[in-house]
This record gives sequence, structure tokens and C-alpha cells, in this order.
Amino acid sequence: MIDEDYFFADLVFYHRILKCHVIVELKIDKFRHEYASQLNIYLNYFKAEVMQPDDNPPIGILLCTEKGDTLVKYATAGLDPNIFVQKYMIELPSEEEIKKFITSSNY
Repeated sequence: MIDEDYFFADLVFYHRILKCHVIVELKIDKFRHEYASQLNIYLNYFKAEVMQPDDNPPIGILLCTEKGDTLVKYATAGLDPNIFVQKYMIELPSEEEIKKFITSSNY
């Protein structure tokens, strides 16, 4: 609770090897700048209220169905460097797409 308002991250994990919390936000639409701000609030809260002295700073992962690299760049500039934004797939690729990916030079 912050200033009498409740906020809930979608997923929170503690990574034992990295010794830090990993906060994951899942969005069912394309990236919007307010999503980065929301995740930044969670990171700052965890740094101030949850982190133990021997913990590393938390990591924030924002997963959206679509993202524009330029908007992400400007929306996250100056925010916590441990915020990562990535696109996720809402359905599995076809067998043909998987074979093409595996045989491409990008793999």
C-alpha cells in the first residue's frame, strides 16, 4: 500500500543466485509509456521497503503483445536501468515457423 492505494505486481520471484527480486508485469496489449512508470514504482518500492541489505537491486520485466523500440527507448530513458521490455507471443508458432527459425542464421 502506498498513500492509501493498493498496487499489485503480476508476478514476483526471488532469484536465489542473483540475490534479487524479479518483478514481472504482463500486459495483453501493446506497450504504453505508463506501463514502464508502473513497473518503476514497483522497483522503487522493493528497493525501499522489501530489499534486505545483502540483496541486489530488483529487476523488472514488462511483457507486452507488441512494442515499438523507439517508444520503449524514450519511455524508459532515465528510469531504473533494471527495467526490461519485451514482446511475447500469444500463440505458439507453427511447426514450419519453428523449423525455419532453427535453421536460420539467427539461431
